[in-house]
Amino acid sequence: MKESRVVLDTNVFVAAGRSRQGVAFALLKALREGRFRIMASVPLFLEYEAVLKRPEQLMVGRRSEAMVDAFLDALSLRTESVHLHFLWRPQLRDPADEMVLETALNGRADALVTFNVSDFALAGRFGFPVWTPREFLLKLEEEND
Repeated sequence: MKESRVVLDTNVFVAAGRSRQGVAFALLKALREGRFRIMASVPLFLEYEAVLKRPEQLMVGRRSEAMVDAFLDALSLRTESVHLHFLWRPQLRDPADEMVLETALNGRADALVTFNVSDFALAGRFGFPVWTPREFLLKLEEEND
């Protein structure tokens, strides 16, 4: 069975940091178990860091910046680096989502995982799926059956 290579939108990490009960946290647990690999470009990984270190995110998750750094260090061990050779802008409604799509395209990802599937509706024309975290987690479970 081939290991899936996916790009996770920043909102997946935000949701996982806010609740240990949700599907986003379950997805990160599956990542830690080695059930898939994520792909990230330098700009996308820097966005993960910037968003997770916002004061409101630290407060809600009861985390320090050092804890976020430790999480990102661990995350990097399961992350395949993607070099952005081609920029595809503009493709999406939200300019902040462009780097997520560009990472998926340049890395030839198997899928893009986000809570905002409608924001990536145009990504379908590039031939890879855009799934919610729940949809992707169900696909991982189907593969293990």
